Amino acid sequence: MNLTFNLLYLRSLVRVLLMFGQRDAALQRVQQMIALRPEDRHALSTLAHLQVEAGQRDAAIATLEQIVRIYPDFAPGWFNLGFVAEEADHLQKAEAAFRRAIELDIKFDRAWYGLGICLIRQRRFDEAVQALRRNTELQPMSPYGWYQLARVHVDRQEPEEAAKIIRHLRGFEPKVAAQLERETGLGKAPAQVA
Repeated sequence: MNLTFNLLYLRSLVRVLLMFGQRDAALQRVQQMIALRPEDRHALSTLAHLQVEAGQRDAAIATLEQIVRIYPDFAPGWFNLGFVAEEADHLQKAEAAFRRAIELDIKFDRAWYGLGICLIRQRRFDEAVQALRRNTELQPMSPYGWYQLARVHVDRQEPEEAAKIIRHLRGFEPKVAAQLERETGLGKAPAQVA
């Protein structure tokens, strides 16, 4: 069998095994793929995903670092590294990875969001506002960036800015707006725009 066919077969087999919850068998096939082609980005990404699912964040970070070493211009690889590193409380590593993803793709909205979360966790609120504003510009109908942006405004003692966001969210995500009202203690923000 030729290498390309073998890899396609293994990739398909991994999908089927994962569909049926056979994670260990899928992991064995992923490792076979990596043995056949050590720089296979799909196989390495799948391995990192399985490692995260198994709670092996440090192993996943190592795998994702391998991906970005091999493919330094692959923005999704940097994003994934940032995401897992942030979850593992490696905030500086996460911030650097999100910044690299953004450098490679300025419109990578999820990387802007991830950067914002990292900055919030480091209590760098001014920078977080900038990142989250960029996220909301790129994804105006997604409530996640708006929610975090409102929370940052509350942390910065800017309740009027948070109230503006709550009013904005009422137009397309009333449940998120209500949640923010409860969490921030702002109550029902007036409906009119100031």
